[in-house]
Amino acid sequence: MQTNEPLNTASIQAFLQQVKSADASRAKDIRMDITQAKNLALTLGIVMARLNGDLEQLLVNKSNTEETVEVQLDGGSGW
Repeated sequence: MQTNEPLNTASIQAFLQQVKSADASRAKDIRMDITQAKNLALTLGIVMARLNGDLEQLLVNKSNTEETVEVQLDGGSGW
């Protein structure tokens, strides 16, 4: 999977809009057909995998860089 391609989050956005509409109309439940559910599940899986990959890459990059901090003390002679 290429991580530089844009994510298609249309199914997540559609689900969020469906929940928002149901909440506004005080509906007790929402319904979606199996195609919508599969698209939502696939999109969430891709998003989570991408986030996990980005986190792993961030940790690898962080562990490969050493940060050197140099502290010089003058004993307070500059007061």
